[in-house]
Amino acid sequence: MAGDIERIHTPNAAAPGGHYAQAVLHDGTLHVSGQLPVRADGSHSSDQPFDVQAALALDNLLAILAAAGCSANDLLSVTVYVAGIEHWPVFDRVYRRYLGEHRPARAVVPVPELHHGYLIEIQALARGPGQEHRS
Repeated sequence: MAGDIERIHTPNAAAPGGHYAQAVLHDGTLHVSGQLPVRADGSHSSDQPFDVQAALALDNLLAILAAAGCSANDLLSVTVYVAGIEHWPVFDRVYRRYLGEHRPARAVVPVPELHHGYLIEIQALARGPGQEHRS
């Protein structure tokens, strides 16, 4: 039924730490909640270097996309919050490694701090499963 909201959850990404879903699918668009670099088993990585934190946050994002029947190529828009704009070049390299040639719309927003002392959080919108791929 049009307008229904389907919650997406996978044990392959960090469980929500509050009252929200990992993602919701609505009218053909997947809305992925902000992903911190928390491992799927719930262990924290705030003591790890920025590149490791970025990879863990992207791993969570990709796991949630997969649980919804999507892939990185379905990403439409990505918002990245970084604690310190000096991390932007490292993030861009890690992001490019994960996304390859796909280039969704993106914003990198410097912030003074993130929850638990993390250095990165990634939120995204993606085309839902079964949507036509057009060039």
